[in-house]
Amino acid sequence: MTRVKICGLSEIEHALAASEAGADFVDVVFAPSRRQVSVKRAKEISEAVHSLKNPPEVVGVFVNETAKEVNRIADYCHLNRVQLSGDEAWEYCREIKRPIIKAVHMTEGKKVGEIITEIEEGYKVVSKKDVICLLDTQIGDVYGGTGQTFNWELAVEAAEKFPVMVAGGLTPANVGQLVKEVKPWGVDVSSGVETDGKKDIAKIRGFIEAVKSPRREG
Repeated sequence: MTRVKICGLSEIEHALAASEAGADFVDVVFAPSRRQVSVKRAKEISEAVHSLKNPPEVVGVFVNETAKEVNRIADYCHLNRVQLSGDEAWEYCREIKRPIIKAVHMTEGKKVGEIITEIEEGYKVVSKKDVICLLDTQIGDVYGGTGQTFNWELAVEAAEKFPVMVAGGLTPANVGQLVKEVKPWGVDVSSGVETDGKKDIAKIRGFIEAVKSPRREG
């Protein structure tokens, strides 16, 4: 079954709704963005989610932060995993205490071979560390949350070889097609479950249902 991560949560209500709807990961963003939350707020969301009977993993998203600060915040907020969405080198990952989601930026013109090589070489560097790669659209200096899809054909071979998550422009309407065509380990959504820039509980539930329902079509 494809895992689901709901990204960029800033309200406890939305995090709990995503958790109860079957999300496998919920995340809070520490990097500068319109979805950024304070460390205090992130801890409150994390504690609320961890209080559930079968909680999803709580993930913190960082961009080009020092490893020391990432580890400090992860400890304080009781994060299960950290997501590195900037230009962090694979060697940097060895300094992170928690399991990692490592962004692989899908820039215009990137080829399948480049993606495979990047992941293969990265796994050699981190060795046995728990790292999942996230294929996400990058446009200019925006590292994620663009709401823009990339060519899914680029993800097919990567998904066959590695446990990868796919992000970028996913919505309740198109994620079923992605899962069918790419068969990724997981999918990640942020803007696709928002209305007027705010998380929408109905869209969150619809997205998770589109991924996990045995009646999924497309």
